[in-house]
Amino acid sequence: PQSNSLEYSYSRMAASTAGLTGAVVRDQDTGEFCIEAGALMLADNGICCIDEFDKMDQHDQVAIHEAMEQQTISITKAGIQATLNARASILAAANPIHGRYDRSKTLRANVQLSAPILSRFDLFFVVLDECDDVADYNVAKHIIDVHRCDEAVVDPPFTQDQMLRYIRFARTLNPQITEESRRVLIDCYRKLRQGDTMGRSRTAYRITVRQLESLIRLSEALARLHCDDLVKPNYVREAFRLLRKSIIHVETEDVTFDDEGFDEDHEDGVDDDEEMAEAAAAADESQAQEEEPSQANAHSDNEADEPFEPPTQQQKPPKSKKSKKKKKKTQISFEQYGAISNAISAYLRSKESEQDDTEGEESKYLTWGEVAEWYLEQCEVDIGDSLEELERMRKLTNLVIRRLVQVDHVLMCIGSTEGIPEADQKIAVHPNYTF
Repeated sequence: PQSNSLEYSYSRMAASTAGLTGAVVRDQDTGEFCIEAGALMLADNGICCIDEFDKMDQHDQVAIHEAMEQQTISITKAGIQATLNARASILAAANPIHGRYDRSKTLRANVQLSAPILSRFDLFFVVLDECDDVADYNVAKHIIDVHRCDEAVVDPPFTQDQMLRYIRFARTLNPQITEESRRVLIDCYRKLRQGDTMGRSRTAYRITVRQLESLIRLSEALARLHCDDLVKPNYVREAFRLLRKSIIHVETEDVTFDDEGFDEDHEDGVDDDEEMAEAAAAADESQAQEEEPSQANAHSDNEADEPFEPPTQQQKPPKSKKSKKKKKKTQISFEQYGAISNAISAYLRSKESEQDDTEGEESKYLTWGEVAEWYLEQCEVDIGDSLEELERMRKLTNLVIRRLVQVDHVLMCIGSTEGIPEADQKIAVHPNYTF
């Protein structure tokens, strides 16, 4: 519980600018101005825990930028100019906007935090409240045992004194980065940057040099954790794994293509006006059938002496309904769609930059068919000798190009396309598209 976590905390100040960094107040005894330390200053060489971090005002969040970046706090007020140390790690907890984390949105869209604040944290851990019988049973059992004061539940494997001695010794170490670890650090940072450029805004934040500094800090912390004087490559790889798991990827739905290129909500052979006319005719027919028994009863009352003859209803032949033809749809994952679109866009942009402008304005652009054939050549190893796989990839490539032109507007057709087949249309990357 939260109360147990805050048992050994030094301060429970409100998360305001004065409470976090510091303030200049007048001493009641002497009447002079003095500095009143905030939570970050009191947590020097320690950990500052901030709850309800998303409920802070924007001005209060900006106040801790310097403390998170430079590990210092500058105060200039009432004739006092001071720069105080705030070498503290920040452990902050925030709640999503609507009470539940939406996997289809980025971390910034789920939590009301600015991009500069997000980039200053090393790791993010999203705690999802998922329904699980085993996890719910264990949580409920633990809470009930704690309320019953069961000592076995809160019996740690190490005592508090042992943990304090271990932490004090680990903090005295200053591990050095070896040459092999440097190469692994560079390679891991390069992989993070490459993963950031793949797809379109699929990660929670952009990968910058701050993430490289996070890799270095995490690697050194793992070396201290193992009481090692050297930062070994396995520590760097573990830090890379933690940072990569911390980058929350946005769950995107699979991309569905209509084979014929029409809208998904419109079906062939059926028009909206015809459907409305058929519905109105069916309603009139049902109303007429309800009125026929009442007319028959009125006719029998007026002519009671005549022999009763049951009315014969002529069976109408059932109206032939137009068969609705379901269109075939092709579905691929968003990652595969992003890989194909990025490859095609990069190839077109490179070909446009290579062509000389003196050869003509439209001569430097490739046609739809040429781009599709180029991509099939790149997938020659995956296709192999299978003709079915070749046709499937050709169809998929044309569907992706059509979506890039008509839906995403990543590509654009050059010149008039009226009466020109798709394979002969010249296409280019939209000038406003960046990848």
